[in-house]
Amino acid sequence: MAQTSGLGAYVAGARNRNHLVVQSRMGFADPALMRAGLEAVRDAGPRTAGTITLDSFTRTGQFLRAGRAISSGESLNGYPLVSHSDTSNARLLRGMDLDAFPVQVRHGSPEPQEIFRTMLRLGLTVSEGGPVSYCLPYSRVPLRRSIDAWSEGCRILADGGQGSAHLETFGGCMLGQLCPPGLLVALSVLECLFFVEHGIRSVSLSYAQQTNPRQDLEALHALRTLADKHLPGIDWHVVLYTFMGVYPRTTPGATALLRESAELAAASGSERLIVKTTVESQRIPTVAENVTALRIAAEAAHGATRSTDPPGSEILDEASILVNTTLSLKSTVGDCLHEAFRLGLLDVPYCLHQDNANRTRTAIDSTGSLRWASRGAMPLTAQAPANEPGGAADRLLQMLSYNQRRFDAR
Repeated sequence: MAQTSGLGAYVAGARNRNHLVVQSRMGFADPALMRAGLEAVRDAGPRTAGTITLDSFTRTGQFLRAGRAISSGESLNGYPLVSHSDTSNARLLRGMDLDAFPVQVRHGSPEPQEIFRTMLRLGLTVSEGGPVSYCLPYSRVPLRRSIDAWSEGCRILADGGQGSAHLETFGGCMLGQLCPPGLLVALSVLECLFFVEHGIRSVSLSYAQQTNPRQDLEALHALRTLADKHLPGIDWHVVLYTFMGVYPRTTPGATALLRESAELAAASGSERLIVKTTVESQRIPTVAENVTALRIAAEAAHGATRSTDPPGSEILDEASILVNTTLSLKSTVGDCLHEAFRLGLLDVPYCLHQDNANRTRTAIDSTGSLRWASRGAMPLTAQAPANEPGGAADRLLQMLSYNQRRFDAR
């Protein structure tokens, strides 16, 4: 894999020392509090990366509304990067060595161009998202418009960030607990190919922890295998997300789930882990609670070993079919993605966006693995888990709360 500066080089350095990079997702509207959060994460002890998570007004391009909120002291659910003055933003990062402590901007926008321009003025070159993963679940923006916006955004970041520009796809987290892993792996690979097509030379492929550790381990092996095949000459690494669904209510249950995700990261060779805290089901965590989560995860990963069990091939086969089918449709990755969703060849279950067919359905089988119950028009063999009692709404609720019940029962 090619080496770059910035996050890619930082993660490579950690990998060479057999360290997992751990990262929280916190974001605060006040620059002083956001700065204090970054410093606490930087000084937490483990190998960490920083995060500036943006607010929902900024995510949806409502920059004037975010600016009015700043002026009036209105509470925001993240840092309004575009609407703060360059002076305030500069104070946020003053004296911070971004090579020794990379900071990623997380945003959720289907049209990221202005966010990327603002980042670059501050020397920030690391972000995440994607034309599909930040469009279908979170917005009503047409997929075609998001693809065009992300094409421009990638070029802005690649040109301005030079050797340190890095993008992490969110494709492996699409409604994570409701998507069988073959689709998550395929979307992660396809979005990274999209980034590369538009000039980004350092990427990370995401995957969200689900409901069965062995299935997750197989999925992460498939993700690495396809990255090796499709991203030659590109600096890449894998980032695992601690479970993103309904979180355990108890502190022991939440801690056990966090530790399992860190052990999964170590066992699979994943280089970076996005953590959750033990209070996710109750409220927004404090800085101190985020730091505690980072330390718990780093300790759990340190005590785990790389898996040597031969993985199954089902997920790799499924993801390969989806990637190859999509890439055969048009001449550019962006056009391929648009056409695949138009035809229903890619179809995110339970996603209500106008450009998603929403004909696929899933179920958790008796082993806790997430399987296809209905494949729609996707070019896959349908899997048929045993029928569960109750109606469709009951089954969906059972799926959503599966890990909460599993870990709280401990």
